[in-house]
Amino acid sequence: MASTKPGQRKLQILQALAAMLEQPKGEKITTAALAARLGVSEAALYRHFASKAQMYEGLIEFIETSVFGVINQISEHEEGGLDQTRAIVQMLLGFAANNPGMTRVLIGDALVNEDERLQHRMNAFYEKVELAFKGALRVAVTQGHGQEADVAGRASLLMNYVTGRWHRFAKSGFKVSPVEGTPLHLSLLLAA
Repeated sequence: MASTKPGQRKLQILQALAAMLEQPKGEKITTAALAARLGVSEAALYRHFASKAQMYEGLIEFIETSVFGVINQISEHEEGGLDQTRAIVQMLLGFAANNPGMTRVLIGDALVNEDERLQHRMNAFYEKVELAFKGALRVAVTQGHGQEADVAGRASLLMNYVTGRWHRFAKSGFKVSPVEGTPLHLSLLLAA
């Protein structure tokens, strides 16, 4: 690994951390274990990240960039508010299915006993996703689906549904797919 560029090394560290998070047992990840997995010293890790919290921030940044980039695309390309809502839910669940290690970050599992600011950042992520649901549901209201008074409640319910599916996926050792049954669930959640 000696010939890798700093940006590539940072990416390798984050990829290794995400891969370690994919272990179903979910043991606490130490910098020593991460360094051993990469075949480098702990000092080498700290040349790229000042702390383990910064490594987790790198994963959170990846999640935010990926998720909100796609939400913006959905909002631009889907005209129907209900279609936007469905697409956002399916994307969030698909993201978890494709990134099991990141799911442990999304639900806060990986952040237990880490710097408190990391969980605050994930809470802000949840709030921003819920705002995206509200925006899509408000579009749906203007198109004759639902009532404005129900938008906040429905957005909260959708966020709870998504986080519940993420939790079940992680707690099943990544065996119960978060996308399983989504079309039926969404038809029930978005009815009326």
